[in-house]
Amino acid sequence: MAEIFTASRMTRGNFLFPTRIEVSPERVLRVKPRAFGQDEESIAMGKVASVQIKVGLMFSDIRIDSSGGSNPLTSHGHSKTDARRIRELIEKYQQITK
Repeated sequence: MAEIFTASRMTRGNFLFPTRIEVSPERVLRVKPRAFGQDEESIAMGKVASVQIKVGLMFSDIRIDSSGGSNPLTSHGHSKTDARRIRELIEKYQQITK
C-alpha cells in the first residue's frame, strides 16, 4: 500500500496541479499533473541511492537519487514532516528489500 504526499498549492509550480510523491515497498513515484494528463517518473526501491531534503522556513525540497545514474526525482513545496516521512519510508523499505 502506497503513502501519498502532495506538495502545497502555495508553492511555485503547484498552484493548479500540485506534485505528488507516492512511496510504496516497490518504488518511489513522482506524479506531476498537467492540464491534459500527467508526467510520471519512478525509481525502484532497490535502486534508490540517496534522499536529500532541503528544509526552508515553511516548505522542503526533496531530491531522490538513483544508483543507476538516471535523473533524480525532485519535488518542492512539501511540508517538513512529509519530507521526513518520505525519507523514513524509503529507508524502511530499503531494509526490507535487502
